[in-house]
Amino acid sequence: MPQKKAPRNKTIELSDAEIKKFASQALKLNHRTPIEELYNKVIYQDTFKVLDFLPHDSIDLMIVDPPYNLTKNFGLSTFKEMDLADYKKWLNKWLKKTIPLLKNNASVYICADWKTSIAIPEVAGKYLLLQNRISWEREKGRGALNNWKNCLEDIWFFTKSKDYTFNIDDVKIQRKVLAPYRDERGLPKDWREAGETKTRLTYPSNIWTDISIPFWSMPENTNHPTQKPEKLIAKLILASSNKGDVVFDPFLGSGTTAVTAKKLGRIFVGIEKEKEYVALALKRLNMADKNPEIQGYENGVFKARNGS
Repeated sequence: MPQKKAPRNKTIELSDAEIKKFASQALKLNHRTPIEELYNKVIYQDTFKVLDFLPHDSIDLMIVDPPYNLTKNFGLSTFKEMDLADYKKWLNKWLKKTIPLLKNNASVYICADWKTSIAIPEVAGKYLLLQNRISWEREKGRGALNNWKNCLEDIWFFTKSKDYTFNIDDVKIQRKVLAPYRDERGLPKDWREAGETKTRLTYPSNIWTDISIPFWSMPENTNHPTQKPEKLIAKLILASSNKGDVVFDPFLGSGTTAVTAKKLGRIFVGIEKEKEYVALALKRLNMADKNPEIQGYENGVFKARNGS
């Protein structure tokens, strides 16, 4: 008898019938396809086999969370750790095929763990302009008896040219004011007041400590082993695209990039080869029609923590 879920466990699950139903809604390509036919679609194929079928000069923002250089199971597939030089070749193999897909003013974000992060700028730097390195604190992570606990991941920010979108006002963070100064008229200076709460919108840095990794009581949580939070991806989308822009994810996984893009009024295109994850992505996209909220992002403002 299957174990009953705890009342607060909101993890998204799929029945066999749902996997079959949702996976059947995904696209499969066998020829070069106009971008308009790919709008808001999940492509159910191997990224390496389908990139040649995507149209050039069509992507405004690419967000990539590729398998890190670790041995890990993803659905029915296993990504096996390799020598760093071979991992660089693997990165280059798919990355070079994505460059022609990007518009000249496109931005690119590539996720990495601490161990393989050094490979990203070396490989992507051959094609793109490096703008920054974001380091974000992930709360999960097992402790180690003979090493520091790993609670850090990187996101490398690149652009195709010096002409690119960056909406700084859309990604400011709301923080509590500890020393609320007032001007000569007694009015709040660079902060706002709501009852007893005093807050200020501050410019975001490239160190993010306001992210919560999806866990069982969050409605976005899935069984994907490396799922990224919607709040994390929302920052990238809001900063580096505008409403109606095309956001592309070549390793879609459980669909976070597509779901977040949809919630923020962008067009998404995603590729995923695992049937279960394709179904998860499409189920989450269906759920987003009923609940467009992003935890930790309210009324156009990022909270200092998801729950604050």
